[in-house]
Amino acid sequence: MPSDVLSVAISPCPNDVVIFGAWILGRVGLPDARAAFAFEDVETLNEAALARTYDVVKVSAAMAAPLADRYAVLPSGAAFGFGAGPKLVVDKDFSARPRTVAVPGLRTTAATLLRAALAGDDPGLPVPDASFIPVRYDAIVDTVRSGRAEAGLLIHETALAAADHGLRLVLDLGQWWQARLPDVPVPLGVILAKKSLGQARLAALGELLRESLLAAREEPELVAPLARLLAREKNEAVIRAHIAAYVGELSLAMGQTGAKALSHLRELAQMAKERHFPAASPLPAPDQYC
Repeated sequence: MPSDVLSVAISPCPNDVVIFGAWILGRVGLPDARAAFAFEDVETLNEAALARTYDVVKVSAAMAAPLADRYAVLPSGAAFGFGAGPKLVVDKDFSARPRTVAVPGLRTTAATLLRAALAGDDPGLPVPDASFIPVRYDAIVDTVRSGRAEAGLLIHETALAAADHGLRLVLDLGQWWQARLPDVPVPLGVILAKKSLGQARLAALGELLRESLLAAREEPELVAPLARLLAREKNEAVIRAHIAAYVGELSLAMGQTGAKALSHLRELAQMAKERHFPAASPLPAPDQYC
């Protein structure tokens, strides 16, 4: 790729599209470089960051520390939640303790939080040695409803629409986090940029994402059609609720509050790592995407 082109990869979830939308649509940008955008599911983005595929990439917040040698966390563009987060669900008629859980990737923040939550062996949750089955995030609902997994871990806007799909909430991991850390937001996703870009370019990218989000706030209909197009849930109330939950002041500038949240997540990830959950083979993703 030419040196004046930055490769940028994000998920198609509404909060990412709102934050990056003005940049994607050309309303804001860097004066000396253009961007080539790609949309992928979050676990694919995590794997791409490990492979150093993209210059700028959205990843699960749990991946910020493992990637710190090559990537810097940008101060803008992150997703934090207060009392809202990934949701563990089962079919509405399911009443036993799940032994299999469809997760949106083993490296995701969602899976990290669930590993930590299961450490207490709550009888209302999956069994302590439940198998985690990696499934692309937009196929988890069908995986649970078809019985290929007894529980599913929902992220993005579908986490707000579980009941619409005939699923019952077992645990909101955002509320689980908040019960333990009342004043600390849940860090869900962050934007990374290669350190090799240099400090000046990293600073410019952080400011650019801030400008992009401010442009979307000032002119919501600028990015709303793109967010609706790429969202997996087409209910506009769900899309709006998702954006309201995860795009806030910390998305403009995470500051010390965001850094503190990431620090707590690193500690939690270390604790969760000590519990080994058997990982089943990934289920194939559906052909259609975006």
